[in-house]
Amino acid sequence: MESVARKGRAMDAEPGECPEPDTHCPASKAADLIGDKWVLQIVRAMLLGARRYSDLAQAIPRISPAVLSARLKTLCEQGIIVRREGAGATSPTYRLTPSGRELQPIVEQLAVWGMKWAARNVREGDVDIGALMWDLHRCLAVSELPDGETVIRIGLKDAERYPAWWIVAAGHSVDLCCDDPGKDVDVYLTCGLADLIALWRGEVEVRAAVEEGTLLIDGPRDLVQSVHRWFPHSPMAAS
Repeated sequence: MESVARKGRAMDAEPGECPEPDTHCPASKAADLIGDKWVLQIVRAMLLGARRYSDLAQAIPRISPAVLSARLKTLCEQGIIVRREGAGATSPTYRLTPSGRELQPIVEQLAVWGMKWAARNVREGDVDIGALMWDLHRCLAVSELPDGETVIRIGLKDAERYPAWWIVAAGHSVDLCCDDPGKDVDVYLTCGLADLIALWRGEVEVRAAVEEGTLLIDGPRDLVQSVHRWFPHSPMAAS
């Protein structure tokens, strides 16, 4: 009797190739759907608050427009996200569905595993500064900032491209700029890229970095003394 595995996809196998039958394993099915690196980054960005195409493009600078559009279409077709058309000239928004929201603990655990086992293999040249800065501005502890607008300038001592970034926070509205927005800066932060990554991951405490001089801060006393409270940390940061 011909086995089930020899039917279906087996007919499409190239000569000399081992056919890849459909799998009954739910884990493999899930990996087929969300195992793509761009899909994981899109879901992660949406969990951090990205809603529009422009948000996602900024959060994932290395993804091409064609790939981003294709992945968003696939995620919509698979029921992980939904697209909502904007009114008039407003751009559409994307929202996670219940199945998409249930990916949060999976993404979080992958991040925990990656920080423990994969981070050691990340080379400085692999770091996308734009994506890192997008993470930072999304996780700024705005409740610890004074009322009104606060402008934070982050200077990277060893970055050849985009050595300066600005975070403009006003209440729950937080914008990121790689060009000078023309606003008065309230507080200046200066450090190396590796030091910033360590602070973001929670591998180094902010106050310790300030004391050791790996993080330089210049600004009014209240912002300087409270930097350890408002400085952004990864949701997966070491406690």
